Amino acid sequence: MAESYDIIIIGGGPGGYVTAIRAAQLGLKAAVVEREHLGGICLNWGCIPTKALLRSAEIYHYMQHAADYGLSAEKVGFDAGAIVKRSRGVSGQLNNGVGFLLKKNKVDVIWGEAKITKAGEVTVAKPARKAMEPAHPAPKGTLGEGAYKAKHIIVATGARPRVLPGIEPDGKLVWTYFEAMVPDKMPKSLLVIGSGAIGIEFASFYRTMGVEVTVVEVLPQILPIEDHEIAALARKRFEKAGIAIHTDAKVTKLDKGADNVTTTIELKDGKSESMTVDRVISAVGVTGNVEGLGLEELGVKSDRGTVLIDGFGRTNVAGIYAIGDVAGPPMLAHKAEHEGVICVEKIAGLDVHAMDKAKIPGCTYCHPQVASVGMTENAAKEAGRKVKIGRFPFIGNGKAIALGEPDGLVKTIFDAGTGELLGAHMVGAEVTELIQGFVVAMNLETTEAELIHAIFPHPTLSEMMHESVLDAYGRVIHT
Repeated sequence: MAESYDIIIIGGGPGGYVTAIRAAQLGLKAAVVEREHLGGICLNWGCIPTKALLRSAEIYHYMQHAADYGLSAEKVGFDAGAIVKRSRGVSGQLNNGVGFLLKKNKVDVIWGEAKITKAGEVTVAKPARKAMEPAHPAPKGTLGEGAYKAKHIIVATGARPRVLPGIEPDGKLVWTYFEAMVPDKMPKSLLVIGSGAIGIEFASFYRTMGVEVTVVEVLPQILPIEDHEIAALARKRFEKAGIAIHTDAKVTKLDKGADNVTTTIELKDGKSESMTVDRVISAVGVTGNVEGLGLEELGVKSDRGTVLIDGFGRTNVAGIYAIGDVAGPPMLAHKAEHEGVICVEKIAGLDVHAMDKAKIPGCTYCHPQVASVGMTENAAKEAGRKVKIGRFPFIGNGKAIALGEPDGLVKTIFDAGTGELLGAHMVGAEVTELIQGFVVAMNLETTEAELIHAIFPHPTLSEMMHESVLDAYGRVIHT
């Protein structure tokens, strides 16, 4: 007889395991089906290990500039293998932690590959593909192959790198983010195709480690989803650091050699340029893992590689839900987690708000960091909003100067009529830690009046958030 649950979540990534824990807190019997590693791509091959790499690069950068702080550091160098080992160690520690949390909350883990065979039933089989190495073993006490029943089935299978014809990754010369995270040695030169968060983070990491880096972006702006002013300032910093950037350009051909790749780049003016590099990173986006789940046979609607859902994670088929990357952009771990909590609370009968994608922050952990929430200036104007714009540069902030990080900008966008905070955008040191202040403000429907009245501590980088608001209303103090 098949084991029966209130909820089965297919996928043990950030969305899946958080959803399962919240379901258990609500008194629902829950299970997670995972085929590869708890914590998903984010914990094992994405958000977490890349931040460990970037931290190593950040420290290496400061060691190289020790004299700027009145310090000395001689024979500064690095061990690529040790950097990768530390990154994988951080990932492994957290992977074990996810297993502990699921066990603590009495959530069953079913190890294998799931398919929804009919309404209310999931069949789990041995994984059809080999796990990425190094893979984590199935936690002790997990269930295995068989049929399982559930009143509600939530698809949280995540996404994988998008592959474009002609620049298919091969794992050796042309990398995805998987291979880029575990280099056996540092290449001397690197071409990054795509300038979204993934591409720019790797470009920043490898450049800091001394690699000659070129970025090619098909759109007119790097970091395409960011405010144009923030992206332009970030580009200046990247180019100052030695990253070559081509926008309005595309890679049209790759010729692989024994240990290098000759690339053909079509530039904005229509001319082509040839370049030979040691390695290429393809960072042209991701596509949802919708295949092999039985969704098409059951009539679940999808669009361009992602499952279509409403604001509560519900698909068009009763009893089947989707959350996270597989349910469409923005493809961010914190979006997946929040989406899962909304979904399961709705299932439990709680009075919950639908997902508001306008209030989801985005962070890019390059150097300098980039963070944002809400509308860009152009988007607000295109929506017909009359706006007030506030700006405050890092050079006007004492803490930024003391840190040796005087380059950056905080930008806020308000509705001119109501004072509603429409968006906030930042580039500079630690802005990924600052953006949550504006996220909270937007969720509380704060206007400029409350933000102006708030007292920010001195000396901190957060004071620039206050000054940016003051600037939007003609009251800025320090510029």
